[in-house]
Amino acid sequence: MSFEVQDLPDVIRVIILLNLTKGTKITKTLLKKKIDKVCEGYTSIEMSELEESLSEMTSENLISYSKDTVQLTARGLRLGKEWQSLLLKKEPIMEIVAGLVDGSITGLVVILSSLIANLSASVAVFAALLTLSAVAITNFSSFLLGGITEDMADIMTLQNLMSYSLSDNPDKKERDKSLILIKELFVLLDKEIHKSNLYASILVGTTTFGAGSLPIVTYLTLTHLYPFNVILALSIVAIIVGIFLVRYRSRKTRVNWKMTFIETLAIISIATIASLILGGLV
Repeated sequence: MSFEVQDLPDVIRVIILLNLTKGTKITKTLLKKKIDKVCEGYTSIEMSELEESLSEMTSENLISYSKDTVQLTARGLRLGKEWQSLLLKKEPIMEIVAGLVDGSITGLVVILSSLIANLSASVAVFAALLTLSAVAITNFSSFLLGGITEDMADIMTLQNLMSYSLSDNPDKKERDKSLILIKELFVLLDKEIHKSNLYASILVGTTTFGAGSLPIVTYLTLTHLYPFNVILALSIVAIIVGIFLVRYRSRKTRVNWKMTFIETLAIISIATIASLILGGLV
């Protein structure tokens, strides 16, 4: 299947991939109803047009199609998830990375600030809660508003590119039907994008608070075991950064983990030192 959406069967195939990414089986009749639902009464897809798309997808090993039942193959699932990630921003890469980075930096700054300034336990708890909550809430609001704005701009650009590609179709009837179907598909995607951005914002806020609170809580609850509490808290930060963050970034960027580790360590070190300098602690 070509990445470029050039004709009506391509549009139908994208809708099929998006609807079957969970790996479920579906009858051809129910699948047509789902596609008609996208059309919202502005146009309709003939069963022959659906049959054409299903035949092409079968020949490309994207679906298994037998006895009026359709299901994505392993290849189809991979392609469907790629389309889902492109159109719906389903994979929260930025959210997880930002949450782990900001939480780790906040945890480091709070622990080091408490040590350098020799804060009392009550003051340290208040400072930790205030700082960590502020960072988590800021991340939540920034990703919610910024994410929706960015994703909507991206989705409009993608819609325009697809519509431009479809407009070259010499068959006027098929071209008009394709353009209507694309328009209505993106209306539905608009609603899904708002949901996914809310989920992503909750995820980044929760990840930030979790990554930062774990070392801070360890440090504050084990103050009677000083300096063991400091060592343990810093070890937790090292584990979060060195294993979870580096491994996740390395897997997603397909870059050697050593390069990712050096890059991540440098960024977190600079950000932590800068925070301490701005706070007048070093």
